[in-house]
Amino acid sequence: MRVLGVDPGLTRCGVGVVEGVAGRPLTLCGVGVVRTPADAELGLRLVAVEQGIEGWLDEYRPEYVAVERVFSQHNVRTVMGTAQASAVAMLCAARRGIPVALHTPSEVKAAVTGSGRADKAQVGAMVTRLLRLDAPPRPADAADALALAICHIWRGPAKNRLQQAAGTDGHRATAQNRLQQAVAAHAARHATKGRTA
Repeated sequence: MRVLGVDPGLTRCGVGVVEGVAGRPLTLCGVGVVRTPADAELGLRLVAVEQGIEGWLDEYRPEYVAVERVFSQHNVRTVMGTAQASAVAMLCAARRGIPVALHTPSEVKAAVTGSGRADKAQVGAMVTRLLRLDAPPRPADAADALALAICHIWRGPAKNRLQQAAGTDGHRATAQNRLQQAVAAHAARHATKGRTA
């Protein structure tokens, strides 16, 4: 399983690709940060985040995308930027038909370190150990993206089995198929218009 983890942010959006299965050694495929200038216009920053994530999807072709679930914080402005970057990541994946999973920060910390209250240094140290790296990835956003990917590799299959057992996947899959067909039809119409223009 190859997973692109995305730690959403407007100024720094952490991205990391990990490959492996639960119970076996994991492999780091790539890690980095998509950056946008803080003084740029919001629309242009979102386009830059989109282009950055599209580049990662093109290069690494992940089977899943794991994005940190955005929670309300005291700083509403920060949370808005994080939510917008998160939406861009989900949009990029959905456009390609790649399944997206949302994981809470405490879920990721618990999966990687064993404690949902671990700090960034502990998460970075465990990511370094699990991926057999020489040093923690910098900045912390990059390490967080890798932690998201690791969390999904370890917990994603179990979540999918629980959803199937609960019988919720059938209705969701049907609605998702209809939506994907509508998106594909819309894209095809626009592609045809572009060729005839």
